Order: sequence, then C-alpha cells, then structure tokens
Amino acid sequence: MGFTIEDMMTVSGSRYKIKLEAGRHGWANSISWILMIEDMTILQNFAGKDLAVTTGLGFRQPEQQLELVKELSRLGASGLIINTGMYIMEIPGKVRAFCEDNDFPLMTVPWDIPLFDMIKDLNMRILLQGITDDEISGALIQAIKTPEDTENCRRRLLPYFDVDGTFQVVLIKPGNLDTMDTVERRRISFQLQIYLESISHNASFFYYDAAFVMVVNDVPEDHLRDLLDRFVKRLEIRMPDHRICVGIGSPMKDIQNLHLAYRRAGAAVRMAAESGQKMIWFDDMGLYRMLCLIPDPLLRKEMGEKLLAPLLIYDREHGTNYIETLEIYLETGGSIKAVAKRTFTHRNTAVYRLGNIRKLLGNELDSPADRLRYQIACMLLHAPGEVDSCWKDRKTAVQADMPEHRGALRHVARWCAQASALSLIHISEPS
Repeated sequence: MGFTIEDMMTVSGSRYKIKLEAGRHGWANSISWILMIEDMTILQNFAGKDLAVTTGLGFRQPEQQLELVKELSRLGASGLIINTGMYIMEIPGKVRAFCEDNDFPLMTVPWDIPLFDMIKDLNMRILLQGITDDEISGALIQAIKTPEDTENCRRRLLPYFDVDGTFQVVLIKPGNLDTMDTVERRRISFQLQIYLESISHNASFFYYDAAFVMVVNDVPEDHLRDLLDRFVKRLEIRMPDHRICVGIGSPMKDIQNLHLAYRRAGAAVRMAAESGQKMIWFDDMGLYRMLCLIPDPLLRKEMGEKLLAPLLIYDREHGTNYIETLEIYLETGGSIKAVAKRTFTHRNTAVYRLGNIRKLLGNELDSPADRLRYQIACMLLHAPGEVDSCWKDRKTAVQADMPEHRGALRHVARWCAQASALSLIHISEPS
C-alpha cells in the first residue's frame, strides 16, 4: 500500500531524528509525495496522501498550527512534520489532541536537520516504492484476468506476498465513479487509502475495471472485519456526499484462486449497490452466493421472471403487490399470520390474496420443492448477476413496464439479511 509513515520511521527515523508526537493510529498512512508548506495558500496543490513539512515560519501561533492540521486532515494528507527549534519551540496541547483524536500523524524533527536532504531522500524512497506498487498491482490484475497463467503471477508476486497463503479481495465502488475524471478518481483513491488504517505491506490497493480494489494476504478475518467496519464509519463522517459501496469476497487459499475471490467480491459489491447497503460480505449472503454468480442471463430470466410472470403482469395491471406477498409467505415458512402482519392487512385479506396467487401461478405451493423453486425465483429478482449490462437492462425494463411494482427492490436488504437461513448448500466455483 505504498511507502508509509511506518516505513519512514523505520528506515529514516533515526537518521533524521524524526519523532512521532501524536496520531499513532495513522501509522499505516501511505505517502505519495512530500511538500514544503509555509502558508495556507499552497494547500490548493494538495491531492491527498501528501506529507507536509513546515519550519513553522507562517504558523507561529498555536491557533495557526491548529488550523493547519485541521485543514491537512480534511484534505486527506498523510501527516505533518514540523521542524522545531526556531519558529515553533514546542507543539501546543490542542494540536496534539486534535491529531490524536483524528489519527493524523504529527511528527517533529530538530532544527539542525537539513530539510532539503531529508525531503530528497524520502521522495526518492517514495518513488521507488511506487514502482514496486505498480509491479504488484500489475501482477495481481494479471492473476485476476488470466488465472491460467498462475506460474508467471506467482513468480512476480513471490518477493512481496505469501503466494501459497490466503488471499481476500475487497471492492470499493463510489456510485459516480464512472463519471469521474482521472484527477478526481485519484483524489478519491488517496482519501480511501488514508481511511484504511493499520494495513500496509500485506495488502495492495489499485484501480481496476471501474472499482477500487484491495487485495489482502494472510490478514485474519476478524482483523479485516474490524478494519472495514471502522473504514465505513470514517466514510460516513468524512465523505458524506459520496455513496460508496463495499463488497468483500471469500478468503481463498493460494494466488491461483485470486480470480475467484475477485468474482465473489464483485457479487457482494453489486448486491450492496442494489440493496442500498454500505457493505456486504459474500460469505454472509446465503443462497445469494450462488444466484449472484450465475453468468447466464437467459437462465436467470427463465428461473426468475418467467416463472413469476403471471404475478408480475397482474401487479403491473392492477397495482397490487402479489410478488411482495408471495415473498413474505415463502420466507416465513407459509405463515398467514406473518403475511397479514407485515402487509398491514386482515388475516382474511391475506388468505384471499394467497388464494389468488396460487390460481395465477397454477400451483398450490404445498410441497417443499415448489416453495423452494418459487423462493429462488423471487430471490433472482433481486440478485444482480455477473453480466452487469443484462442486469441493468432487465431492471430498467421492469421499472419502466411496472412503475407500480415497488415491493421487489424494497425487500432486497431484508432478503440479503435473512438469506443465511437458506445457505444449506456449499458453493464453490471451478478454478
């Protein structure tokens, strides 16, 4: 994940007497470049992930220093180094407190350190690490695109990863990513990486196929879950104007299975986007794990819309919600009471509607096999397939033809949350 604050402290901390004063939880922040800053106007050149260095010439007052760290934190800077001993003798308590509370690394170097030499040295290390990162991301993309060329990918990644270990893929997709230009996408990428704390050398972050991708290697799942929970909370606070979805694939052993981890992460992020959820783990999706990985759009239509066509047509022509009623009936094990309660109707009304549903379908829904068949059909209405263009065309057509039918999409989140009850079959794709 680039040259980090931790890297800098490890390889150059003693040489330049760099001392971490506050913001220790930002230890894993990666650095894209180092810039000198002596007044606030230069901040307009910050693209994110830059490490700021100042002598304090233009920030002699504590209020100015506090304003500086607040603005740098807002812009997604990696941290700040203050050259103490001339214009700033010690760091004010309020500045330390802000950096500690916001995980913003604040460091000092003494006045006798030649800043020009330090910045030149560190920028060279950043440049070399950037070349390495490009090599890693290129090899990972190759492993995703051409899994049959495993040995070549293994050889390229061996110096950086445990290629026989466990890999997991996280896909991060802002809702308007397709419309962003390169500069805006780069800025968003920097911000996202800043918010992904406590993970560095056992991960790689890059942009691929209209999404930001993070590949982690041998990271315990409980640690990853904790990290991503905090990541999503940071996004809510610091990027409230961006609709960002996160999908996490299954842990996969060996680099040769990275393409499967990527496919599963793709299914999870599509489900998150369709259901309005911020983050979904593929392994928590129950039966949707299989349904979302069906690549054949005609099969999906035959097993879903075609089977439910009588109800879809009836709902469109009469403004009813028979699909929603059927979904509730099936997911509650055939409970009339539950249908009545959740549709806010009398029990007799629920019985009447279910009678009509049986007639329209030509099926009494008595056998477990029939119920499962129709339950899968209902779920397929919600499960975004691997062929995105087909899914988008289908969804647009359904919404255009049936503006009155609102039950399906409204219940996607509920279905995903309850799908684990149906996860009786272990799904694994062929390599």
